[in-house]
Amino acid sequence: MRLLLGLVVGALAGCASQGPGVVKAKPLMIAHRGASALAPEHTLASYERAILAGADYVEPDLVSSKDGVLLARHENEISGTTDVADHPEFANRKATKQIDGVPVTGWFTEDFTLAELKTLRARERIPANRPENVAQNGQYPIPTLTEVIATVRRYEKIQGRRIGIYPETKHPSYFRSIGLPLEEPLVKTLHEAGYTKRNDPILIQSFEVANLKQLRKMTDLSLVQLINNPLNKPAANGTPQNTPYDFIASGDKRTYADLTTAEGLREIARYADGVGPYKEIIIPRTADNRLGQPTRFVQDAHAAGLKVHIWTLRPENPFLPVELRKGNAGSLTERGDAQAEIVAYLKTGIDGFFSDDPVVGRQAIEQFTR
Repeated sequence: MRLLLGLVVGALAGCASQGPGVVKAKPLMIAHRGASALAPEHTLASYERAILAGADYVEPDLVSSKDGVLLARHENEISGTTDVADHPEFANRKATKQIDGVPVTGWFTEDFTLAELKTLRARERIPANRPENVAQNGQYPIPTLTEVIATVRRYEKIQGRRIGIYPETKHPSYFRSIGLPLEEPLVKTLHEAGYTKRNDPILIQSFEVANLKQLRKMTDLSLVQLINNPLNKPAANGTPQNTPYDFIASGDKRTYADLTTAEGLREIARYADGVGPYKEIIIPRTADNRLGQPTRFVQDAHAAGLKVHIWTLRPENPFLPVELRKGNAGSLTERGDAQAEIVAYLKTGIDGFFSDDPVVGRQAIEQFTR
């Protein structure tokens, strides 16, 4: 498997030679929760496989333990990604909480110490789509941010290249409300690890706005504003799903749709370096679930001085437009032509993308840049 050679890692982009005297920006390939199509997400095994496949950045979503340690989990509710329900000693920790206005029932990281969480083992989050990952259930512990950094540093020495980390603060308003803010320990951990400058290979992302503005005052590291699908329907309890939660909490009437406008992107550029839109903001799907025509989002974002990293590109048929599905188009597990989907997005001028399978992601970049 060929790794990316000659990568010049900045905070937001690398470069690839396109001929004598010509240099073209090379799109970044960000391993979404690691190589999550190849191993259970947010495990060191998943990050390692992503790095071996040539990922430029690995993405740890961050939540907090009861004792304030930052952990890599997609959500603070962990019944779907660990074996916590199989631990009788933790049965009384099951609870229902309001997370960003939505009632959630399960087990939550903030109710466990790090030592307790280390007794758990990871499980595949979407087993119906990834049975091969299910075979790895029970093998891997939950990693801390510090352990992710150590893994990245180890592979930097092995491979002789810089490898970026793309942490996401999950539910930052909620964690601050319970006395476990994410921002301070995140900045402290990154700065103590030597990541302090805008061109260091760190990109901090969030779906909320206020915490990115707070982070801008705390660090010079690069920041990315995530933008969820503006067409998301309300949750069952009526809570909007198309709006940053801190907007809801503060009474701000804007939605993610407002952030996608040229004016909204210029506002984002005042505190962030990049923007991470849901992929269909760039290429909407048609009524029959095919790739439609690209929007102006990329051009408007670039005009505002922002880099664009889209999410999330997955290889299985259910996640692909119908024209790129293969075999049994209705299969939950069969893979389609994910490489073609990635190339279609690269042609819009995006600066990077989140991929569940970095092997396919690297192949797509090589096809696009050859």
